Amino acid sequence: NAIFLAGPGHGAPGVLAPVYLEGTYSEFYPGKSEDVEGMHHFFRQFSFPGGIGSHCTPETPGSIHEGGELGYSVSHAFGAAFDNPDLLVAVAVGDGEAETGPLATSWHSSKFLNPIRDGAVLPILHLNGYKINNPTILSRIPHQELEDLFRGYGWNPCFVEGDDPLVLHQTMAATMDRCLAEIRSIQEQARESGKATRARWPMIILRTPKGWTGPKEVDGRKVEGFWRAHQVPLSGVQDNPQHLQMLEDWLKSYKPDELFDENGKLLPELRALAPLGERRMSANPHANGGLLRKALRMPDFRDYAAEVPEPARIEVANTPPLGEFLRDIMRKNMDNFRVFGPDENTSNKLQAIYEVSKKLWLADYLPEDEDGGELSPDGRVLEMLSEHTLEGWLEGYLLSGRHGFFATYEAFVHVIDSMFNQHAKWLAMCEEVPWRAQVSSLNLLITSTVWRQDHNGFTHQDPGFLDVVVNKNPEVTRIYLPPDVNTLLSVADHCLRSRDDINVIVADKQTHLQYMDMDAAIKHCTKGIGIWGWASNDQGSEPDVVMAGCGDIPTQEALAATALLREHFEDLKIRFINVVDLFRMQSAGEHPHGLSDRDFDSLFTVDKPIIFNFHGYPWLIHRLAYRRTNQKNLHVRGYKEKGNINTPLELAINNEIDRYSLAIDVIDRVPRLQVAGAHVKEKLRDMQIECRNYAHEHGIDKPEARDWRWPY
Repeated sequence: NAIFLAGPGHGAPGVLAPVYLEGTYSEFYPGKSEDVEGMHHFFRQFSFPGGIGSHCTPETPGSIHEGGELGYSVSHAFGAAFDNPDLLVAVAVGDGEAETGPLATSWHSSKFLNPIRDGAVLPILHLNGYKINNPTILSRIPHQELEDLFRGYGWNPCFVEGDDPLVLHQTMAATMDRCLAEIRSIQEQARESGKATRARWPMIILRTPKGWTGPKEVDGRKVEGFWRAHQVPLSGVQDNPQHLQMLEDWLKSYKPDELFDENGKLLPELRALAPLGERRMSANPHANGGLLRKALRMPDFRDYAAEVPEPARIEVANTPPLGEFLRDIMRKNMDNFRVFGPDENTSNKLQAIYEVSKKLWLADYLPEDEDGGELSPDGRVLEMLSEHTLEGWLEGYLLSGRHGFFATYEAFVHVIDSMFNQHAKWLAMCEEVPWRAQVSSLNLLITSTVWRQDHNGFTHQDPGFLDVVVNKNPEVTRIYLPPDVNTLLSVADHCLRSRDDINVIVADKQTHLQYMDMDAAIKHCTKGIGIWGWASNDQGSEPDVVMAGCGDIPTQEALAATALLREHFEDLKIRFINVVDLFRMQSAGEHPHGLSDRDFDSLFTVDKPIIFNFHGYPWLIHRLAYRRTNQKNLHVRGYKEKGNINTPLELAINNEIDRYSLAIDVIDRVPRLQVAGAHVKEKLRDMQIECRNYAHEHGIDKPEARDWRWPY
C-alpha cells in the first residue's frame, strides 16, 4: 500500500511514464489510450499550451505533491503517513531541493513518526550532482561526511551508487527490499510491544549521473554527468539535423520495439509486472484523499459560548473557548484530526487540547517534563519551531483525506507565504479536475496579532499575510476577522466543516470586549457583514457618517469613537457596521462571498463619509472596494508600520486607528462639523497626548482607556 512523491524540479516525466504504463492514465483520460494514437496525444500535451505541466500537477493521477517549488516533498510525505499505519510513502528528494531550508528542517520529521499508529516514509535522496548550472552541495562532500550527516539527523542511510543501469537496477531492488524489511521490523516490534519509541528509519541515497543514459556529449561538450544535461540537452533538434539524429538514436536506445506491440501497447508480460487496481501507486486512493475523507464528528460549538448579557460590557479572552472546542473535536476524532503549531499553542491559549492529547514527543525525556511538559509518545498535537515543516505536514495530512488546524503568530505566518501560495494553486487547479474528490480545507488561525504586541515590539507587528491571501484564486480563499469569542466559535465551526478552501481566521489571544450572544453571533457570521443596531442611532433615516470596524481592536476603537461623537454631538446620526468576512467588501462578480452592489450601497450609502477601521494595512480595503459606488468617500485606517514597544492604545494612536483619531476623522468628513467641531477636535488631541504621556510614564494605558465600556 504505497504512494510516491516526486520532489525534484520538473520531475513529472519520471512519474507520468509509469502512470501511463500502469494503465491508470488512460482510465482517467480515455483520449490518452494505450496505443500509438493515445501515446501521441499523451506526449503532445506535455509542457505544451493547453496541456499539462512538467511538475506532478493535480492532473497527474497518484500525485499529492506538485514539486513546482522545491522544499516540501519530505514534509508532505510525513503528513500523508500520519495515522495511516499500513501506508508506505516513498519520496524522491532532489539534491538541489535538499539545499532549501524547508527540506533541511523536514529531515527531523522522522522524530515525530509513531511506528504503532503511523505509516512509514522512505526518502530517496537522489544525488545527480548538479542543479541548473551549478554543482550541488551534498554531491560534493566526502562520502563519510554525507553518511554522518544523515545519521546525525537520525536516519539509517543506505547507498546505491554507480552508472551501469543493469547493475544499479539490481542494487536498487535489493536495497529497497532491505529498507522495507527494516520498516516492517520497526513497526512489528512497536506494535507487538505496544510501546512507541523513536526509530532510526531507513533512507536511500541514490547517486547516478545527471542526464543518465542520455547523450554523453553534444557539440563536443560534456552532457551526461554534467549540468548541461539539465532539462533540454539537445536544444537544436528543429534546425540541426545532427541534433535530431542524436535524439532519435537516444530514444531508440531504449528499444521500444521490444517493449510495445505493433499497435503501441505495452507487452502483456511487462504490463503484468505492475500491481492491479488500487495497489498501483497511481491509483491509490490515499493520493486522492477526498475519496477516503470522513466528515468530522463535531461537538456543538454553542456549548462553548461566552455569556454576553449586554454588548461591549464584559471582557473575555477570545481563544481559550476555541481551545476547548478543538479539545472536544480531538476527543471525537482520534484517528483523523490533528492540531499543528510552532511551539505556541499554550502561548496562544489553546492549551485545553492537551487535556485530550499531548504534544507528540519521541525523543529523549527529562524528569522535569512531568511538570507541565505536556509530552507523550502518542500525542496528536504536533509542535516544532519550523512553520515550513508544520505546514507541509498539514498539507500532506489534508491531501490524503484527513482534517487539521494550524495556529501561529501573525507576524511569522509570513514564513509560509510561498507554501500557502502553492497550496492555493493546487486547490484551484483541482477545481478543474473532475476526478479529484474534495479534501478538507486548510484552516489557519492567525493570532498574537499586531495590535497586542505590548512587549514584543516592532518585529512582531505585521498583518500583511492578508494581502498575500487576497492575491490568490477567489474560489479557494476565505478571510474571517471575528471580533469576539462567539463569532470566533461560529467561524471555526464553519471552517472545520468546509472543503477545498483555505480559511484564514484572524483573532487575538488576549482579553477583549464581547459584543454578541451566540444567537446574534451566528446570524452575524452567516451574513458576514452587518449593522450593529445597538451601536447605531440612524434608525429610520440616512446616517451622517458610517463607522465600520473589522478586527477585534479596530472594532473596539471604532465603538469608542462612536461613543465620543455621540457624547459631543447628540444629533449626529452614526451607522455602525462590523465586517467578519473580509471578502464581503469585494464585488459579487469578483469573489463568491462578495456583496452585491445594491446591498453594499444600502449598508455604506452612496454619498456619505465612511470611516473604516481595519486590522491590516489600509490599502487592502481600498483594493477590495475600488469598484464600489461610494469608494471616493471611503477613508480607511489601519496599520502603517509605526510601532515599537507600545501599549495597545499608544500603538493605535501611532497608526491613527484609535478612538480619538477616528472621531477627528468624522469631524473632518462631515461638512457641518468641520468648523463647529473645532473645539472638540482640540479636546480629542489633548486626550491623545495625555494617553501617550501616561503610557510612557507608567508602562500601561490609562485606566479609563483600558477599562472602557459601551456607555449607551
